[in-house]
Amino acid sequence: MSEEWIYDKNKTVCFSGHRQEKLPDKGDTNSLKMKGILSMLYFEIHNSIEEGYDTFIVGGSRGIDLIAAEFLYQLIHQGKNIRLVVAMPYPDFGSNFKGGDLYMRGNALAEAECVINVSERYSDGCFSKRNKFMIDHSSRLIAVVSDWKSGTGQTIRYAEKAGLDTKIINAADFSKMVDDACKADVKIIEENTQIENLVKLYFSQSEK
Repeated sequence: MSEEWIYDKNKTVCFSGHRQEKLPDKGDTNSLKMKGILSMLYFEIHNSIEEGYDTFIVGGSRGIDLIAAEFLYQLIHQGKNIRLVVAMPYPDFGSNFKGGDLYMRGNALAEAECVINVSERYSDGCFSKRNKFMIDHSSRLIAVVSDWKSGTGQTIRYAEKAGLDTKIINAADFSKMVDDACKADVKIIEENTQIENLVKLYFSQSEK
């Protein structure tokens, strides 16, 4: 793991997203809502690779950051010529994670081509500094958001102001779409088909 890296900003993507407790169904990856959200996250990553992006910066936090890192190193193992960079707010951030979060953190750090400690130690502004670092070194942001008053919402606004191409997955909107479909008693034989159709509906409505 190194703190020195050479990159092309025009081919770099960064991520922002909530921790599990702010995601639908508390981030339960077995729920219909989270399966759909993570399907969209994977789609945006894969689409970015197809468009020529080759460097991906994650922030190392629980939730979307570490899930994105897991998708990325799986793609690296599948032969994709991409690089994973972890931008830590300070050294040893996340060393107190528990269970699966600690395991995913360990994998992300082990698989990263580069680990950057944005601040030397914890401070009140170290997370905002980390987020700003990622935006300043990227040309695209992929974000999963439900609370626009959160750090993720702040990061999205900064990215938009900085002129980044933003790919926003609105978890609250998708969650409502799933709830509405359930209330309407939408019956589709296979769950995977239901997720696919809901994701297509979400994207079609987002483009309007």
